[in-house]
Amino acid sequence: MLGLGILGWIIIGGLAGWIASKLMKTDAQQGILLNIVVGIIGGLLGGFLLKLLGTDVEGGGLWFSFFTCLGGAVILLFLVRLVTGRNRALR
Repeated sequence: MLGLGILGWIIIGGLAGWIASKLMKTDAQQGILLNIVVGIIGGLLGGFLLKLLGTDVEGGGLWFSFFTCLGGAVILLFLVRLVTGRNRALR
C-alpha cells in the first residue's frame, strides 16, 4: 500500500472507513475526516495483523489494500465500542 502515495492512502482509507462505519452503525457519529482516520489506522492495523498471520501484504494490490483497510477499520471500531460501551462510538 505504500506505493499508492498519500493521496491513495486518503482515498482508500476514506472509503474503507466510511464503509466500516456503515457496517458498524457508527456513521451518524463520524464525519468524513474521522472516517478517513479510521480507515487509515484500520489499514495499518489490518496490515499488521495479516503480517502476524504470515500473509504477504506488500504486493497485494489495490483491492487487497482496500479490504485490508476495511477489515482493520471494522476491527478498530469494534474495539472502540468494547472499550467505550455499546451505545457510544468514536467521538
